[in-house]
Amino acid sequence: MIKQLASKDIKEYLKTETKKILLDVRTKEEWSQSGKPDGEKIGLKTFFLTIQDENFVKEFKNLSISKDHEILAICRSGERSQVVSELLSKENYKCANISDGFIGWESNNLPTYFE
Repeated sequence: MIKQLASKDIKEYLKTETKKILLDVRTKEEWSQSGKPDGEKIGLKTFFLTIQDENFVKEFKNLSISKDHEILAICRSGERSQVVSELLSKENYKCANISDGFIGWESNNLPTYFE
């Protein structure tokens, strides 16, 4: 079962012991239109890898993220990030789905940026 994490709880969740990274799986178009989460400002190393690629798991492994890190997956609304969490869990990564997605991230005034 994948842990569901609401955006409003992220800052508190970051205080727990495990190492965490943020993985945004939206599309390049979404990043350019809506912006990106600035996880670095709240202590989350952030990676961007769209799930649209059929080689998603292979490309994720190329990022060389240690399995001792918990992956906080985010998309627009929490659906694609749930799929990603399930895929990566099968590869023995610990995952949590940001259940309200980037929509929740923004509405909870978490940091964002545009490139």
